[in-house]
Amino acid sequence: MRGFHHVELWVADLDRARSEWSWLLDRLGFTLDAAWEDGSSWRADDSYLTVCVPPGLRGERHDRRLPGLNHLAFHGGSRSDVDRLMAEAPEHGWNALYDDRYPHAGGPDHYAGWLENSEGFKAEVVATET
Repeated sequence: MRGFHHVELWVADLDRARSEWSWLLDRLGFTLDAAWEDGSSWRADDSYLTVCVPPGLRGERHDRRLPGLNHLAFHGGSRSDVDRLMAEAPEHGWNALYDDRYPHAGGPDHYAGWLENSEGFKAEVVATET
């Protein structure tokens, strides 16, 4: 077996995280799998992503520039799917990064958009179809 089983993100504002991540993950083919008082999980095939507020959380914002997670990269479908998602993202709490180099910030052969949410988490959405 290969690939990730799951990813767990600790967040400071669960309501905001649920709203922002739910929109993005739903658009990318994930479905809400579980929700409880302190968290939610979305599943795609055999993998899932969880956001939760753990006891003892320190800080109020993720900093992708510190050691640890820099970003999560997702298959985004076609180039037009990525374009639509990027156009809609600001209405759902996600801000575009590298606008001046979109969609080739990763190089001339890499078609992708980069987003950052209100807590500082970065997501890359990669066109995996033409």
